[in-house]
This record gives sequence, structure tokens and C-alpha cells, in this order.
Amino acid sequence: MKLLRFGSPGDEKPGLQLGDGTRIDASGFGMDWNEAFFADPANLEKLAAWLETNGDSAPTVGEDVRLGSAVARPGKLICIGLNFSDHAEETGMDIPEEPIVFFKATSAMCGPNDNVVIPRNSEKTDWEVELAFVIGKKANYVDKSEALDHVAGYVLHNDYSEREFQIERGGQWVKGKSCDTFAPLGPFLVTSDEIADPENLGMWLKVNGETVQNGNSNKLIFGIAHLVSYLSQFMTLEPGDIVSTGTPPGVGLGFDPPRFLKSGDVVELGIDGLGESRQVAIAWGK
Repeated sequence: MKLLRFGSPGDEKPGLQLGDGTRIDASGFGMDWNEAFFADPANLEKLAAWLETNGDSAPTVGEDVRLGSAVARPGKLICIGLNFSDHAEETGMDIPEEPIVFFKATSAMCGPNDNVVIPRNSEKTDWEVELAFVIGKKANYVDKSEALDHVAGYVLHNDYSEREFQIERGGQWVKGKSCDTFAPLGPFLVTSDEIADPENLGMWLKVNGETVQNGNSNKLIFGIAHLVSYLSQFMTLEPGDIVSTGTPPGVGLGFDPPRFLKSGDVVELGIDGLGESRQVAIAWGK
């Protein structure tokens, strides 16, 4: 299934996208796509049964209706840095011996086609197409062999970054990752049963129509099962938590000279099976 959320910011409703692309209002199911929903794996089965019975009669959602973040705001939004071998090569950095873990504020989450706001005093706002996964069952000291049982599904994420804030201002990366609108998620979450091999998905990103990122998740250094198991050794992963797995080469920082977003730029991105999103860059305060 493809789970989405729609409506005005802060007032989103749960929905589904059907196989023919039709979007329907799933409010009748009675739950949002949040921690409570993902906490019980049976809810996905119940949702499938609801869809079978009510899919034809549920209200449709027009193409002109705003999509919100595909998942309601979770407890944690965890990111993995330098996790693509070709991106690590692009940056000139060594392959990490262990996953590089950092957090992104959940207040950065927004809809997949919302504007991206270039922060006040920003000169180096950058893009990163990423494959993210959503935790579907609490994970604590999970063995790698059982790790994928804890994944509810996968979602497209643009891990926007302000490189000066991230790298040049001292401290941890979170400052450059957490500005408002820096985490568009969606258009939908695709449940795990529909993604045969999440570590073999084409990924791309365009800026003003020019393809700048064109990669594949088969270049992940630390795969999804490894990440679930690894993270669960240090923290409890709770239902609805999001983990973003890293980006392929082609980020603005990697160009010579570097290229960063300016107001009016259009960013489009997609991952095989996970849909596409589009953001227009606007200056802060506009």
C-alpha cells in the first residue's frame, strides 16, 4: 500500500494512493499514520481489509490538493552521513568504519511539494536525495537477521542542508540540517511488502531541469538491516521513527566550484517505486 497525508499544514488527513494513481481519503479508517498506527503491525492488515471494503466508495483526493509529510511527526528523525561509497569518494573522505549518525529536528518535516525556505543568512543551502525507512515495530538490541521485520516501509526524503551552518559553525551537524522545510517526505510511504529490494533502487535529483544526482541504493555502505540493528544498540527505535540512509554523489558541495540553491530554483527528485517530489526555493521571509 501507499500511505499519504493530505490537507493544509497542521490539519492533514490520512489517505492512500491506489494502483491506478487515484488518491482516496482514508479518514474512515480512524487512524493517522503515526506512532500509534505503526506500533501494532496488525493495523496494516486492518487497513488493507478496510481498503478492500471501502476503497471504491471512499472520497477521492484531487491532484490539486496539497500533500503533507507522508508520516505524521515522529519521535525521531535519524540520518546517516557518508553512507554511499560513491558519495564518500566525491567528498574525498574515507569510507566510515561505522555509521555516521546525526539527528534532524522533526520540525523540519514538511510536504513533498512544499516550498523549501532558504534560511536567513544562508549562502550554502544544498540538496540530497535520500531513501528513508520508517520503523514499524519497536527495535531494541535487534539482531541483523531480524532487523527488516522492524521496517514498516520506505519513503522519499530530500535531506536539505545548509553547509556553512553544518560544517563551518562548529558543533554538531544538526544546525545545518534542521531548518524549517528541510525535510520534505513523500509523496507517500510504500509498505515493505511492495519493495522487493530496497537496496537496488534508482535515485535521481534535478535542479532547474539539470540532473545533478543519478545514483542507486546498491551503493549503500551500511545496508538497511545493518542500520536497524546498529542504531538499536544505542537507542530504542520506536514505531513511526524515520531513518534516512544517505545520498549518492552530485550534491552542490561536491561541485567545483560548489553550487548552492538560490531563490526561484526548482528541485525535483525521485526514487524507483517511491514516487517523485518537487520543491521551489524561496528566500526566508518571502
